[in-house]
Amino acid sequence: MSDCAPSSSVVLTIGHSNHPIERFLDLLKTHSVEVLLDVRSYPYSNYSPQFDREKLKQTLAESGFKYLDLGRELGGRPEGAEFYDATGHVLYDRLAASPIFLEGLSRLQKGIEKYTVAILCSEENPAVCHRALLVGKVLGTRGYKVAHIRGDGTIQPDAEVFASSNPAAAQSELFADAKASRWRSINARVRQTFS
Repeated sequence: MSDCAPSSSVVLTIGHSNHPIERFLDLLKTHSVEVLLDVRSYPYSNYSPQFDREKLKQTLAESGFKYLDLGRELGGRPEGAEFYDATGHVLYDRLAASPIFLEGLSRLQKGIEKYTVAILCSEENPAVCHRALLVGKVLGTRGYKVAHIRGDGTIQPDAEVFASSNPAAAQSELFADAKASRWRSINARVRQTFS
């Protein structure tokens, strides 16, 4: 499969935030989403249990949507110390080059060829979420147009999210920096240890 997509290929993203499940389903229906691709490393919510993986998967199936969990492959809190700097920020350049990320990205691209896909994470604002800062940026380099379903139902193009008037523009500027090691998560993460 080619690493590049037709320039007309659009990939949607959405953050579940604290939406009631009915509102969330309405957002998906309004934008003709067929598959919800979950990129949360830990697909559970203390504040919005309707978005816990198993409950969400069941609700989506009952509502005619497909669900795929690729949090292990495309999540923003990867396993492995090599993906974190000394302050706990995820090093996106290392993660984006890893075999597991590339495997997940390949699966995502195959899905995009067949379905209208929305990439799911928890944050409503894509400017502070790895679905835009990592997954969306990599898709953009492969010829996809990324757009974000906002909580009010509007679609916001990725370029608009990272326009210079936006407070998140500072993160966007990191992508233009020749030093790829600066491409990292905005917030430090508590690295999980796995036995």
